[in-house]
Amino acid sequence: MMKKSVMMVAAFMGISSIAFAANPFSDVPQGHWAYASLAKLSGSGILEGYPDGTFKGERTMTRYEMAQIVAKALAKGAIGADDRLVAEFAEELDQLGVRVAALEKQADRVKITGRIRLNYRERSGKFHEDSDAKLRTRLFLTGEVNDTLQFVSMIQNQQYFLQGKNESGDSDTVFQRAYLQGRIGTVKVTAGRYNDAFAESNIYDNRVDGIQLGVNLGRASYLVGAYGKMASADVSSAPGATGTSAAGRYARFALGGEWGRFDGEFNYVKAKDVMNMGKQGSDDEIWSVGTNYKLGKLKVGAMYLQGDNDVVDAYGGSDWGTVYSLRYGGADKKKAGSWGLFTQYFNQGAATVISHPMYGDTKSFPLEGYKGYVVGGNVTLAPNMVADVEWYDLKGKKTGKHSRTLWSMLNISF
Repeated sequence: MMKKSVMMVAAFMGISSIAFAANPFSDVPQGHWAYASLAKLSGSGILEGYPDGTFKGERTMTRYEMAQIVAKALAKGAIGADDRLVAEFAEELDQLGVRVAALEKQADRVKITGRIRLNYRERSGKFHEDSDAKLRTRLFLTGEVNDTLQFVSMIQNQQYFLQGKNESGDSDTVFQRAYLQGRIGTVKVTAGRYNDAFAESNIYDNRVDGIQLGVNLGRASYLVGAYGKMASADVSSAPGATGTSAAGRYARFALGGEWGRFDGEFNYVKAKDVMNMGKQGSDDEIWSVGTNYKLGKLKVGAMYLQGDNDVVDAYGGSDWGTVYSLRYGGADKKKAGSWGLFTQYFNQGAATVISHPMYGDTKSFPLEGYKGYVVGGNVTLAPNMVADVEWYDLKGKKTGKHSRTLWSMLNISF
């Protein structure tokens, strides 16, 4: 049995050019036919033999013993993770605690990650004097389709506090996202129900049912085109609105890039049947141009937006907008103690907004739009635990009525 074991180990591992060890095993004389192969294996540290210095060639190896040899060969680089010995002894290697990248990649074709957000909101001003809190849990399932495409889905549960809903155990769980993303050749592809943001979220940031294609134009620029339906958004404050659809079908394209410390982007969006911001199912056409300048941890940005909506025009509302931003640093969820500060000033007419994700009370200003500011900061308390506090002071562009919001949250990732 010694001949079979030695020949298999030496042949599969292809060990060569290793100095012979002097008399590696006392029961294998120098003139033995297997001496050279055993000397190479011993000299490389892959084969050790028994504590008494013998090889016991007449004894049949167990699979566990063979797996130990394979593990040492992996550690020494004598074989690769794709070697057939690794596949043959995969179960024994796992019991030994040997982690093989190729095997793990195969085993982890589907990954589960999650995010938990606990938030508290307090509102004051002309429209609201209230507070609420909510726990939101999101589970993401990501599966590899092939080397360039993956499928992503997301399930979300929300539990409500300070609102009376949870007295009866109320919560909601929905299957919110399911889409393909990746590359087909040189084209970036996202298709299905996914979250999308237009113009740094100042026009729209929410779910869509659609397809988006993107290509690089040289080293620094890109072109993006998308078509679909705006899936949902809260339109509860919109006069006459029913359901949760922010709008119907939409088309969008964006052209942008980075040039040194500057980046910029032009956006064009055409949306039909817009319900949000009091638009009562009318069509909205919006374009924007924005730029940012980065210097170390400091980032300064400016954006101009122009909209066209018949209902807003009939009301006498504003059809243009500007947004200015200033940010220093930022909490990195992987680095405890990292932090950031930020502020933004908004002056957006209703014709330039479809669904803004800010935590300020934008929905209290249908048709007229809003202007005001946010100041905030965030800090990483521990790896994957980020705290955030934000203060919003907004008022209607036409009426001047105020709405103020204090927002705080703790985000946990796993």
